[in-house]
This record gives sequence, C-alpha cells and structure tokens, in this order.
Amino acid sequence: MKRILVVANETVAGKPLIDAVRRRADGDVQVHVICPQNQPKHGYVIYEHHVRQAAENRLKMTLALLREAGIEADGQVMDPDPYSAVMDAVGEEDYDEIVISTHPETRSGWLRQGLVDRVQRAARRPVEHVVVDLDATRDDVKRTLVVANQTVGGRDLLETLKRKAAEEPRRFIVISPQSEEEGSGEAYDRLAHTLKELEDAGLDAVGQVVHPDPYTAIQNALQFYAPDDIVVSTFPETRSGWLRADLISRVEASTGKPVEHVVSEEAA
Repeated sequence: MKRILVVANETVAGKPLIDAVRRRADGDVQVHVICPQNQPKHGYVIYEHHVRQAAENRLKMTLALLREAGIEADGQVMDPDPYSAVMDAVGEEDYDEIVISTHPETRSGWLRQGLVDRVQRAARRPVEHVVVDLDATRDDVKRTLVVANQTVGGRDLLETLKRKAAEEPRRFIVISPQSEEEGSGEAYDRLAHTLKELEDAGLDAVGQVVHPDPYTAIQNALQFYAPDDIVVSTFPETRSGWLRADLISRVEASTGKPVEHVVSEEAA
C-alpha cells in the first residue's frame, strides 16, 4: 500500500492540494494529513484551545473533501513547528511520499523558514511542494463565515443559512465569540445546538467558540478559514453591543468581503 503524508495548515482545504492528492491516489493508497497549529495574528491574548480547535476544523473540512473525491484519509493536529511535526510523523510511520502545501512565497512563513528544502534533505523521500493561493483559487463550494453569540441558534439566522445553501453549494464556519459576562458552557451549548440544527437540515458546518471580541474573532477567522463571505447575526440595535460598536461597518471596511447582517429578536 502506498502511503502519503500531507502537511498543511491554513491551506489545508485548498483545491490545488486536494487535486495533488487525488493525482496520487491511483490504486491502493493511504493518506495521512497533519496540520501544525498556527498562531493568530490578531489580539493580545492567545487562547490556545481556540487555535487548536480552528486547526481541527480545517482538518475536518479537508478530510471531508478527500472523502468526496473518493480518497480515504485520516489526520491529526500537530506541533506548531512544521519541521518538527513532519519529522515526528516520519519517525512514527514510513511514508512513500510527502506533500507540503503552503501559501505563495510572499505570504508563507514556512517558505521563509526554508521548510521544503529542509524536509527534502532530512526525509530522504520524494517531496512535492503545492502552492495554494486561497484568494485566487477556490473549490466549487463557497465558505461562509457565520458570526453570532446569543442569537447563534435563532430562527432568523438558521433560515438565512438554509436560503444561502439552497442558492449554491456552501460550507459554513460558525464562530461564537464568548462574552466575558457568561460562562463558556452556555456558548458551547448554543453552538452545539446550532450545528445540530444545520446538520439535520443537510448543511455542511463546523464551529467553535472564539475570542470574546467579535472584531478580533473575525480577523482571526479570516486567517484560519479564508471564507468567501460573512454573515453576522445580532439583536436589534437597541439591544446589541456589537451594533453600538459599529461592528458591521468595521468588518466591511477591513475585510472587503460581502457581509450580510441578520437581526434576530430572540436569543438561541
């Protein structure tokens, strides 16, 4: 059986990477995907479990894409240092090939570290470098970032997501900034309920509880998930701290992506 090790982080769900693995998946092949964690570029406080969960979600989306292509694969989140992660993986299992996916050179910290050359010298097996430009290359499924806290399971938001999924194929990434006034259990319960509702409706979605500041959470989600558009759900203006902080306009101005605002009268 041919064994392929795939190494990717923010580009892990990129179409060029999926295509590269598909080209190698003739005959009996086993694919193992490792995702070294990265560090968010925004916010003064780093929530390590949020970073890991984002990596787990990216990995989950990639394994789903490989299954859709008829390729059975497994994977794991690894050490933040990509070279150490590759060496650990190669030390544990014998792989015939290694595929490393990065951003283009102007955006890739891995390339600035000389990762591909270092792995080629140390691993002593074929290494292919796949460049994924997430801004220029998309798969056939759009990624929609959904941002909501107390309204995350509201009917208005769920109906909006169902409508968008009916218009064209989509994957939803649902993030719930946890307010500092409440315990994390409530936010996780609301998110779990929403993901179950979306699953029952046949929608493809992953989610996580994130940084309490919604603007910071959105900036980090852009880095982690590279969404095509954004849906923000809030209470009406008289009840919404997010609207009083002008969140929608700030996100539109900073991201340049389509932003849809859903107003919900009810909490989840």
